Amino acid sequence: MPNRRNYIEIECCDKLRKLVAQGGMLRHYAFQSVDFAAVAEAAGCDYTDCIFMGCHIPDNMRQRIDANCYIFPAIPKPFNLFPAQMYSACTLYRGYDPKREESFLSCYDSRVYAHYIAQGKQAADIGETLARSLHDHSISDALHDMLAKYDDRDVVAVMGGHAVARTDEMYLTVARLSKLLTEQGKLMISGGGPGAMEATHLGAWMAGRADEELLQAVELLACAPKFEDKGWLSSAFEVMERYPRDEKYCSIGVPTWFYGHEPATPFASHIAKYFDNSIREDGLLAIAKGGVIYSPGSAGTMQEVFQDAAQNHYKTFGFASPMVFLGREHWTRKIPVYPLLEQLQSEGRYKNLLLSLADTAEEAAGKILEFK
Repeated sequence: MPNRRNYIEIECCDKLRKLVAQGGMLRHYAFQSVDFAAVAEAAGCDYTDCIFMGCHIPDNMRQRIDANCYIFPAIPKPFNLFPAQMYSACTLYRGYDPKREESFLSCYDSRVYAHYIAQGKQAADIGETLARSLHDHSISDALHDMLAKYDDRDVVAVMGGHAVARTDEMYLTVARLSKLLTEQGKLMISGGGPGAMEATHLGAWMAGRADEELLQAVELLACAPKFEDKGWLSSAFEVMERYPRDEKYCSIGVPTWFYGHEPATPFASHIAKYFDNSIREDGLLAIAKGGVIYSPGSAGTMQEVFQDAAQNHYKTFGFASPMVFLGREHWTRKIPVYPLLEQLQSEGRYKNLLLSLADTAEEAAGKILEFK
């Protein structure tokens, strides 16, 4: 019988020190981006059935690692192939100085994007494609480690266009509903970009604060309504400094370097940034088991609507979850997706769709909170 226990993940030197203090044989551990040279005692242990991913292993320790272990060395790239954690504003924008807008071009995120474009979005080099796959695998692992802390039905997504300006009424509406749901224990997720996606994470960032403070934050951001505008990123960092996040409230942005010309919002406390856009798009809807709120969007949002509808129809993940359409005028007249879904459900072409319309933050939040 194969061993089906999960590997125990060791992702930092502190965890390693506690582990090696036990001494003896270490079995069924996965070490990720760990510097074993920094923990001298590690060389005194024996290792079997372990995985070493991007670790620094000193020569005096290698003889203690038997043939049942797997060692994945780091491939020299401008990005870490085995990130142990998701990104944050601090790590993704490392090197960016809000007082010097031009410094964005030399920050970590920009350097990785420049490498990505230089190698090609559809890279031909097998070393590059392997490196990207290993990176994305590690990001998925870190993402699911965090999701494991939440009930499935408490993970809620907001989908919508990147074109929603910070000065639009819809931006404030999305921020308010996200704030409300975060305060009710929901983990808000989005594509992690600008527009409605940013509003999702701004709302989660401001959870626990008065509505007046949210209004003040939006007013500060209004100096740069679109992500192309000068000051878009620096004004976000200004808001974050003025209104520090209560650490009990989190949100996850899931952007991609495929759309790297759109900067990722720093308001997301955790950023699962991928190279492979297909993994990102499918994964967003797969983890949003507490429901999806659709703010006005265009082609990308349409794709997400029908992909979500198919998942609910087939109960792909065990049950159907709410589909809340925010903006009656948009979804019934401008882009009449809502009446189409109602019609298809009445004809039996779709089943299990939990459809609803909302115009306000309170209405949309209420539809999600009704779901048990």
